[in-house]
Amino acid sequence: MGELSGQEPLLLRKENEFDYLNKTPFWVSLTKLILKVVMWVIFIAWATFIFLSPSKFMNDLQGKFIRATQGTIFGTTGSIFLIFSFPIFMIAFLAIIRIVLSGEDEHQVKKAAKSPSFRLWTFPVLVNGPFGVVTAAEMIGVILFSVYIVWAVIMYSIQNVDLLSLFHVQDMKEKSALLLELTGLRFGFIGLICLAFLFLPVARGSVLLRAIDIPFEHATRYHVWLGHLTMALFSLHGLFYVIGWAMRGRLVEELIQWKSVGVANLPGVISLAAGLLMWVTSLPGVRRQNFELFFYTHQLYVVFVVFLALHVGDFIFMIAGAGIFLFMLDRFLRFFQSRKTVDILSATCFPCGTVELVLSKPSNLRYNALGWIFLQVPELSWLQWHPFSVSSSPLDGKHHLAILIKVLGDWTEKLKEHILNLSVEQPEMEPLLQHNRKITASVEGPYGHESPYHLMYENLILVAGGIGISPFLAILSDILHRINDSKPCLPRNILIVWAIKKSDELPLLETVDMEAICPLFSDKLNLEIQTFVTRESQPPLEEGKTSKAMNPSIYPGFKGCRMSGLVGTGNVVWSGLYVIVSTIGLVITIALLDIFYINPHNIYYWWYKGLLLIGCMVASVVIFGGLVIALWHLWEKKTSLKEEPEDSTKKIDILQQNEASLQKNLEEARSVNTILYGERPDFQEIFGSHAKSWGSVDIGVIVCGPPTLQSSVAKECRRQNLQRRGHQAIFHFNSHSFDL
Repeated sequence: MGELSGQEPLLLRKENEFDYLNKTPFWVSLTKLILKVVMWVIFIAWATFIFLSPSKFMNDLQGKFIRATQGTIFGTTGSIFLIFSFPIFMIAFLAIIRIVLSGEDEHQVKKAAKSPSFRLWTFPVLVNGPFGVVTAAEMIGVILFSVYIVWAVIMYSIQNVDLLSLFHVQDMKEKSALLLELTGLRFGFIGLICLAFLFLPVARGSVLLRAIDIPFEHATRYHVWLGHLTMALFSLHGLFYVIGWAMRGRLVEELIQWKSVGVANLPGVISLAAGLLMWVTSLPGVRRQNFELFFYTHQLYVVFVVFLALHVGDFIFMIAGAGIFLFMLDRFLRFFQSRKTVDILSATCFPCGTVELVLSKPSNLRYNALGWIFLQVPELSWLQWHPFSVSSSPLDGKHHLAILIKVLGDWTEKLKEHILNLSVEQPEMEPLLQHNRKITASVEGPYGHESPYHLMYENLILVAGGIGISPFLAILSDILHRINDSKPCLPRNILIVWAIKKSDELPLLETVDMEAICPLFSDKLNLEIQTFVTRESQPPLEEGKTSKAMNPSIYPGFKGCRMSGLVGTGNVVWSGLYVIVSTIGLVITIALLDIFYINPHNIYYWWYKGLLLIGCMVASVVIFGGLVIALWHLWEKKTSLKEEPEDSTKKIDILQQNEASLQKNLEEARSVNTILYGERPDFQEIFGSHAKSWGSVDIGVIVCGPPTLQSSVAKECRRQNLQRRGHQAIFHFNSHSFDL
């Protein structure tokens, strides 16, 4: 291994071997650069305005802008839209153009840097805090948000004291109550600013997440952080008002008040109650003990949003309008994708309590090896959706996608029993999917990184805990396919560290037939697998024998009903048109409503205009977005008819397994697999020895497993980097774990 590190990269020995580094035309690269700069300028200007909005200068400037623009047909709502929502839509439109220009170039592998360097987004700063593992880039974001909150509270408190003098209130009790209400008002406005960001991370196929390459499993963490902050601010908003009203002796009267002009209190109480229920049931203790309670209660976001619009009216609601509308677009598209029933081509139960499912997909549905899908099995539950990482490479086959599921809870246990029961009913391994004897599923996704960052490092350390090996099987298969097909691929040194409880999990490695994918791969790739069996002190007596998978079901030549390609991370042009047309439709819908209804009839009720705004959002998504989805569906259907049936033979080769091939796979896996019993990984020793062996390089570390494993790996990456001297390796921490 030490000798190998001194050689030039095995996969990039020739400067122009793949001819992909200079593939992009100059005008495309220049246009993409300009678009990127413009997007950053818009975002920085927008963020700066929001940050400085508590100041008197910016507040006066905002007032002047509103007065100058409120004479249009859109009124004050249009002015607020231009200030708070339009920049988000503008960035989204530019991002769509940039992604379309990138095309497949976005997935090209960039040449490795000559010398290792630190990166803010892969350098762990906090590893054991309340936020989990936090990188330097994430810490900067947390600090900026914290500074804004503190700054806003201080500035608004000063302004509140100044405002008190304008009311000429002499009674101290009345003055205290008024001060509390003004403070509550300010907390509500700060909460709305946070709400403007809250829905952006949970739009799974959002073009904004794709533009900055944040996968949805990372974005979910940001949604959780923002959710805690937003609900804390809204709770303070309500609490200060309640105390102020109680001091005045008008608590019940104010709580049930529903004003026509001004803020309506009762809808705000309902919205806050729905938000508090979502917040309490999303706390880690409640969520982990009763996931279904968390999942079902979280659907109250509809009540929360609708009654918030009734509470504040249309123009105030527009502060958070862009994020909510983009989420509605994503949710509507997910609804259509999930309506299609997908046939499960293969269902295999392993002795370790793991189920492998192979799903049928269209050839034009692209994803990378670090993708995720959400799965629902109607035979088990019509409501429950569960996320699973993809365990197959997109190069394994055009028409199928595989996932590994660990049997841990009630839903997964029911899935395993259902598969076994159907298999028992059909002896001699007869096809499971015949007539009524079949398992179907609904799928949302795949989602994940826009670019396959596992291909960007020459040196990889993949750390898995238990079923966390699933995405690494996809990575390994992807790399082997690329080496065999001479496709762009940087990794040449790969270390897989796998911690499992019992040795019956070892057969999971058999799902990747390394020698079949890339004959003599050991000549081209330095692969090492270290497996730690933590709860067994010595090998079992049956070691060396294959643990035969239970009830594998194989369907030669069967294509089945495929996953829908209607997904935000799918076809770039169609998904971009969907966002653009729907947004233009929103503007048209609001304009028509103002011209033909609101302005002629002098509609001025705040709560009613807020309800009409929600109606316009829904109408634009359903009518304009639905039209694009219908055309997209027809295009997808027409394209699928032209697909060549060549993949069926390849699919048979991949899915069809027998005891002899399983034994062969196991022997190949063992040839590069060191199994240690009764031990846990010593990351300090593992990372240190490989850093010395590989030299002064960038080492990509990807971890998939429980939070304790992530913290241990992040801590060691941080320690190695902080103690780095001279020309030693730099460890780049990446997490591929999803935790709702």
